[in-house]
Amino acid sequence: MEQRIYSIKELNRYIRMKMESDTLLSEVWIRGEISNFTHHSSGHMYFTLKDKDSRIKAIMFASHNQRLAFIPKEGTMVIARGNVTVYERDGQYQFYATQMQPDGIGSLYLAYEQLKNKLAQEGLFDISRKRPLPRYPRKIGVITSPTGAAVRDIITTLQRRFPQVPILLYPVLVQGKSAAPSIVKAIEQMNEMAEADVLIVGRGGGSLEELWAFNEEMVARAIFASQIPVVSAVGHETDFTIADFTADLRAATPTAAAELAVPHAADVKAQLEQRQRQLQSGLLHKVQQYRERLGRLQRSPVLLQPRRYMLQHAERLDMLQHRLKSRVESRLALTQERQGRLHQRLLRYDPREQVVFAKRRTVDSERKLQLAMQSILRSKTQQLSTGIRQLDALSPLKVMARGYSLVYDEREKRLIKSINDVQLGDLVKIKLNDGELDAQVWAMKGETDGDENGERTKL
Repeated sequence: MEQRIYSIKELNRYIRMKMESDTLLSEVWIRGEISNFTHHSSGHMYFTLKDKDSRIKAIMFASHNQRLAFIPKEGTMVIARGNVTVYERDGQYQFYATQMQPDGIGSLYLAYEQLKNKLAQEGLFDISRKRPLPRYPRKIGVITSPTGAAVRDIITTLQRRFPQVPILLYPVLVQGKSAAPSIVKAIEQMNEMAEADVLIVGRGGGSLEELWAFNEEMVARAIFASQIPVVSAVGHETDFTIADFTADLRAATPTAAAELAVPHAADVKAQLEQRQRQLQSGLLHKVQQYRERLGRLQRSPVLLQPRRYMLQHAERLDMLQHRLKSRVESRLALTQERQGRLHQRLLRYDPREQVVFAKRRTVDSERKLQLAMQSILRSKTQQLSTGIRQLDALSPLKVMARGYSLVYDEREKRLIKSINDVQLGDLVKIKLNDGELDAQVWAMKGETDGDENGERTKL
């Protein structure tokens, strides 16, 4: 069997792939001291992490180290998170860091960061849900250790600034395993009693381990669920806990929390005195205005000579009454006139009136028709008489009575007007004034002279 021979590059690549497929090496936390630290101009950091027994080369690229909360230095003890793989060119394995923080707080710091990111994603730190503190609280609830300096600072500050406000102290454990449940119970019972307007939850300064109770998830959720606004007062100004991010207001110190929770009595007194002066000044100004107004009213003619004022109004009342009467009479006349017109219009549409009116129109129409017919008859009679006279004057009988006669052909269909209408031997009828003659044409003579042209004779 032939043995395969690998190149150095192939071997390094195989080892790199093996290491990158290992779940442990793909995301691992390590602790060590920084040595041979170099911050390259490209932004990348090259260094070695070592402990007393071993060392490993490490790289942190610029995209990751820009978010560091501290500046790494030679000899700094750190905790780093990243993955282990092989740099193929040199054939050595290296640690590629993605997160890093100073050592000394160890696993607590990691737990703190993880819980902080988790609660932030859930919205427990949103600014929109934070409530303002009441300006003048009636009672202050204090949840802290009854023996520490923090409670003395809080009570002293509250009594100095606002001595009239009652303080409800709920003693709790602020350190140790039982501290977180003790704080949660106090917040819940304070909400059940609903007597306090503001809750101050906190303690004095200390190490991360001593302040850890205020980094517990149960405390953060109890503060978030509180119906009473919560002021977080944990540690010193540089200390930040999960409770600080969840509370409605974070105070740098317990003393600062007391100062934020209540106003200063001297300031309130000064404001009250200023308001009192403003009120007195305003009242005096009002009184002066009313006095001046009263003086003007006392000097007014209405009060000095009320009868004259009443007479003026009586005169105006008479004038208004007269105008009202005139308006009423005018309106009444217009209304009556309108009613008359409407009555007349209504009568026109009354069937009885319409019948009478129709009869009247019928009689008038008959009379007019008779007069028109009589007039037409007289006119036609006169025209007929005139026509008869004219016709009689033009009648051929009248002419024949004077010696004239009418000559027709034998059938009496054609009037003979010219000798050219007959021939010799034709039978003709001659109508006279008193009868008719039957005749025959024996000879014809025209108006021209001569036998040849003007006369024809039957042989």
